[in-house]
Amino acid sequence: MTTANTNIDIDARFDYARDVIRDAGERAMAYYDGTAGDLKIEIKDNPLDMVSIADKNVEAIIRDRIRDAFPEDGFLGEEMGIEKGANECLWVIDPIDGTACFVNQMPTWCISVALMVGNEVVIGLIYHPCGKELFAAQAGKGASVNGEPIKTTDVASVGEGVMGIGMSHRVKSDTITPVIGGLLDREGMFIRNGSCALMMAYASAGRLIGYYEPHINPWDCMAGILLTREAGGWTNDYLAIPNVLEEGGPILSAGAHVANELCEIIGLKR
Repeated sequence: MTTANTNIDIDARFDYARDVIRDAGERAMAYYDGTAGDLKIEIKDNPLDMVSIADKNVEAIIRDRIRDAFPEDGFLGEEMGIEKGANECLWVIDPIDGTACFVNQMPTWCISVALMVGNEVVIGLIYHPCGKELFAAQAGKGASVNGEPIKTTDVASVGEGVMGIGMSHRVKSDTITPVIGGLLDREGMFIRNGSCALMMAYASAGRLIGYYEPHINPWDCMAGILLTREAGGWTNDYLAIPNVLEEGGPILSAGAHVANELCEIIGLKR
C-alpha cells in the first residue's frame, strides 16, 4: 500500500515498525525488571507526572531504528519533541505510557507508536510488554492483537460493560466528576489503570466499552484512535481540534452502538 499522490510505502513501514516496537519493549522490560540498572527519575509538572531514563532511551531506540530505514520521515515524541522530516510522514511516539505504573512495578504500561501521513493516521501500534500483546492496525486493513482480528464491543448501553477513564492535573476535577456520576447513575462502571494507550487498546479489542479522557496529548492516543476505528468503533475527531498536536485535547473512543450514550453523558457531539 502506498498513499495517494506519494510514493510512501505504508506496508513496509508497518512491517518494520512492528519489529521495532517489540525490540523497544524488550529494552523497556530490562529496566522494568532491574537488569538494565537503576532507574533515574525526573519529575515534570507534579509528582505523578514523571519521566525515567527508560522513557528517554526507549524513545531514542525507536527514533534511531526508524530513521535508519526511513530517513526522510519526521517524529513527534513525548520526551524528544518534534523533528520534522522531508516528507509527509510523522511518527508519533510514547515510549512508556504509564510511567508512574512502570516505576512503581505495576504492569499497566505500554509503548505506543503511530504514523501520520499528512492529517491521516495510517499505522497504529500499542505493545504491552508485560502481557506480550501487540495491538496493531493499518488504515483500511482492520485491527488485530498478536495477529488475531479484534473488534470493539457490540453493547448498546453503558450498563453492559466497563468504561475506561483517564484524568490528569492539566484540567480541573469538575471536568471528570460529572462523567463518572453519569456512568454510575446509568448503572455503568469504570476503571483507570494509569495508561491511556493501553485502555484504548483494550477498548479496541472489546474488553472495555470505551475510553474517555478530558485532555490527552497526541502521543498517548494517536495509535488508539486508529485501532478503535479499524476495529469498528468510533472516536471523536481528535485531529480536527485546533493545535491538537501541540496542545492536546479530549478523546473519546467507544463501541459504535454505545457511542451515542457516552457522548450524551460526556456532552460531546457525535
